[in-house]
Amino acid sequence: MTAPTRFPEMSILGVYAHPDDEQGISGTMRILIERGVRTGLVCATRGEVGEISDPTLATPESLGDVREDELRRAAAVIGIHEVHFLGYRDSGMAGSPPNDDPRAFIRADPVEAVGRIVRAIRRFQPTLVLTFDPSGVYGHPDHIAVNRWTTEAFHAAADTDKYPVAEFGHPFQPRRLYYSSVSRSLLIAFDQILRQQNLPSIFTGVDINQMGLPDEMITHRVMVAPYVALKRKSLEEHRTQMNPNTALAMISEEDWNRIRSVEMFALVAGDPLPPNADDQDLFTGLH
Repeated sequence: MTAPTRFPEMSILGVYAHPDDEQGISGTMRILIERGVRTGLVCATRGEVGEISDPTLATPESLGDVREDELRRAAAVIGIHEVHFLGYRDSGMAGSPPNDDPRAFIRADPVEAVGRIVRAIRRFQPTLVLTFDPSGVYGHPDHIAVNRWTTEAFHAAADTDKYPVAEFGHPFQPRRLYYSSVSRSLLIAFDQILRQQNLPSIFTGVDINQMGLPDEMITHRVMVAPYVALKRKSLEEHRTQMNPNTALAMISEEDWNRIRSVEMFALVAGDPLPPNADDQDLFTGLH
C-alpha cells in the first residue's frame, strides 16, 4: 500500500464567521495535519449572540469570551496550529435585532473587513484558502458576508495599491480558493430525514433549493469517516451550542455518521485542477 503523500511545504487557512463554523472542514484539516500541512483558522466574530445551552456555562455578557475559548479547545482537538479572531460582533440570524448593532459583522465597512482578511492572509501565507459558499450553506448573514469578503481578500492579497505593505504586510497570493459547502442534493436529503423523524427543519425561512451548491459545482468530496469520532469530540468542545433539543442533536447515530463522513469543496479561483484530478486532495496538481 502506497503511503499518503506528505505536504510539508503546504499550508491552508480557513476563514469563517463563528466558533463552530470550522466543523465543516475539521476532518479535512485533520487529514492534512497528519500529512504535514500547516493549518490556520480565522474567525470573524466570537459568536456573541449564539445559543446558551446551559445557563451555568455562560451569560449573554460572557458568551463571546466563552465561545472564543471553546473554539480554541475545539481547534486543539483537531490539531489546528493557529486561531485568529478578526474582532467583529456576531450579527445573529437574518431579521434578528443584533443585525442592527453597529458592531455587527454584516455592518462592517467592506474595505476594512477585506483588509483585515488580507492582513491575515499575508501574515499566514496559505497555499489554500477555504471559506463558506455564497449561500452560507443555510443563509446566515454572517456566513454570506464572510464568503463575499474572503473571496475579495483572496484576489486582493497581492494588491499593494489597495492594501499597502506598511499597513497590511508584504503581498502574497494564495494558490487556490475553495468554498466549503454541502451539495444541494445532500441538503435536500438531510431535510427529508428531519421531516421523516418529525424533527424541525434547520432551513426555516430560506429556500433550500438555493442553499449549498449545485452538485455539479462540487469538485472535491473528501471522505473523513475514520475521523468522525474525532470530529464529534471537537464539536463537543462547543458546549454552549450543544442544545439537546435541536434537530442535529436528535438525529440517529447512523444518519449523523453518514452526514459527517464527507466534507465537500468547490474550487472557485486560482490554479486550475489538472486532468483526472484526485477529488480527495485539495492540493492536487500543486506538488
